Amino acid sequence: MRVSLSICGNATIYATGARPDLKAGGLNFSDRREPPRREDGIMDVYGMAEFDAHEAIHIFHNKSLGLRFIVAIHNTTRGPAVGGCRMWNYPSFGDALGDALRLSRGMTYKAALADLPYGGGKSVLIGDVSLKSPAVLGAVGEAVESLAGQYTISDDLGVSLADVAVIAASTRFACAPRLPDGTTIPATAFGVFHGIRATALHVFGTDDIGRRSVAVQGLGAVGSKLCEYLADAGATLFVADLDPERVTAAVRRWNARPMAVEEILFAAVDILAPCALGGILNAGTIGRLRCRAIAGAANNQLATPENGVALAARGITYAPDFVINAGGLIEVAHLRSGVFEMDGVLDDCRRIFDRTLNILGRAAASGEDPSSVAERFARERLPAKRRAVETALDASS
Repeated sequence: MRVSLSICGNATIYATGARPDLKAGGLNFSDRREPPRREDGIMDVYGMAEFDAHEAIHIFHNKSLGLRFIVAIHNTTRGPAVGGCRMWNYPSFGDALGDALRLSRGMTYKAALADLPYGGGKSVLIGDVSLKSPAVLGAVGEAVESLAGQYTISDDLGVSLADVAVIAASTRFACAPRLPDGTTIPATAFGVFHGIRATALHVFGTDDIGRRSVAVQGLGAVGSKLCEYLADAGATLFVADLDPERVTAAVRRWNARPMAVEEILFAAVDILAPCALGGILNAGTIGRLRCRAIAGAANNQLATPENGVALAARGITYAPDFVINAGGLIEVAHLRSGVFEMDGVLDDCRRIFDRTLNILGRAAASGEDPSSVAERFARERLPAKRRAVETALDASS
């Protein structure tokens, strides 16, 4: 058991090993959903619903820069942890920590199901994106570097590939997948598209997307590219986004039907594709859903595991997000392997079709909900013992 306090550049690190009980340290928040505390005032991370035997939690704080940064490492039995960094103005420190815990666990499952030699990690940068600066990103890089390869950082919501390039100036353990000409591979959207095809085949008996209506919630980089794939396949699209210009563009490009953000979840469509934030499938929304199936790019779509059971009880097929949105991790794995080509990445992403169909078929045969089946299948692929210690750089050599 280890609890250590050390300094990395300008960042104070509160790191835990086998026993993640964290003092608030220099972090002074008025939490809306604060983790439970023991009588001595120490945060009881063990008591958080999101905690799942995580190997380590690292908290970095720099008051002068406004840096509040969390790295959660869930499981490294398959290899060093890899995962994106999300920047969001969380209502509380507890919300941020809970998100990091959930997201890192999802990365473990993605790697296991895709049979990749990596573990699950994720980081969150607390604050509005307007606070992002080269100094803050540099401090993030120093923080990641201090972990000595336990975790490799990449992009996510609020943190772009350009931001990761800045972070990479301060750490060897950053990954911003770009082709030599500077373009990117739409791996996540492509994988989700094939997950939707598999879901359609399972539910409707055909993977002909041209006969399906799909509601896409969120028109960011992944959601917009997914719309392109769906439109090219002939799907009827319903779309919503907080940015009205994105909606207008989708209507113009793909003849999509616009919907209000607060109504898109409840559209009467064949397939709902959540591509924004997680937690949208919960006790307050599931009873109002009018879709036959759900398959989208957003992480942690289920607010709780019980919500997967509730969806199944309503006869709504749910393609687990960590099964179908693994394209980004597949892309990182290709880059780390030293062979990074569009065709190779997309060929591997096509395999998401078979994995999705397999999970949905197992769930139908057993009477369980697909998320529970996928989670168990992923855990079965985790070695009982950690592999020989290696850094992310070692794994790529």
